[in-house]
Amino acid sequence: MNERSREVFRRVVEGYLADGLPVGSRTLTRDFSEKVSAATIRNVMQDLEYLGLLGSPHVSAGRIPTQLGLRMFVDGLLEIGSPDETDREKIDATLGSDTQDVGGLLDRVGSALSGVTHGASLVLTPKREAPIKHIEFVSLSPDRALVVLVFADGHVENRLFTPPPGQTPSSMREAANFLNALIEGKTIGELHGAMRKEIEQRRQEIDSLAQEMVQSGLAVWQGEGDQIERLIVRGRSNLLGDSGESADLERIRKLFDDLERKRDIAEFLELAEGGEGVRIFIGSENKLFSLSGSSLVVSPYMNSDRKIIGAVGVIGPTRLNYGRIVPIVNYTAQLVGKLISDRS
Repeated sequence: MNERSREVFRRVVEGYLADGLPVGSRTLTRDFSEKVSAATIRNVMQDLEYLGLLGSPHVSAGRIPTQLGLRMFVDGLLEIGSPDETDREKIDATLGSDTQDVGGLLDRVGSALSGVTHGASLVLTPKREAPIKHIEFVSLSPDRALVVLVFADGHVENRLFTPPPGQTPSSMREAANFLNALIEGKTIGELHGAMRKEIEQRRQEIDSLAQEMVQSGLAVWQGEGDQIERLIVRGRSNLLGDSGESADLERIRKLFDDLERKRDIAEFLELAEGGEGVRIFIGSENKLFSLSGSSLVVSPYMNSDRKIIGAVGVIGPTRLNYGRIVPIVNYTAQLVGKLISDRS
């Protein structure tokens, strides 16, 4: 593109991102950098449409950027600065707590990102690999129990779960004693494997209720349950509220139904692990969000060893204010990584 085509293209995209409406040639001629006619601008817009960068929703309407056009704008023309001071203060206030509960911290990060960006936020929490030091089961009611994990690095996690029917305090103590005897510096995954093997070998020696307690208690961390707990989704209503048409609304509902089933968490992390820094996925560029017609801005965060351990992201319509959202996501990811590194 020459200089004139580049300016026309940039102004069409920026106008569309600002108000979501097609941009016409007369609008562009009012404040164009050089004095040109509306007919000249129309010819340039037709050329850009031929290249697949612009499209026209109606015959007599102005132009809007295509997905290819948005990608070109993001990669080549988008100017990224620092987060707005007000946005930074809101994120800082969320992360300023002295609590040692990383899960609670990241939950608040998700809520803050959703509130600041007016989109839906995703936070992929770190998977704990530290060896376990101690396990305890606490009965809260006949159908509610608490399992407490103390890790060798000092981290403590408490999770609620539904115990098997008929559990007793003695069966809970037996389950805890059984697991504590197996720990010996094992991670959760290693403990789960050792537990299955030991139960097979000593099936006749272990009270059946205690066996069920063991299996129910560890289910909240291991396997599918562990993956479910790793993805925090906040601000769903923000994205639903931006969709005016029922078809779009249904596609967005499907997106969040998929997220709530957490079927693609591994892929979400792979999106972030593709490289350091913020990555932008527009529309159908990734299968996880292609049905919604939405964009994802995502950035990984790292521990003190520079290893990617999680990610934060924002989902919104393809008409995102990328210039504002990208620095917010980048700033939040760096801040989360620093806090987690400091605490560990």
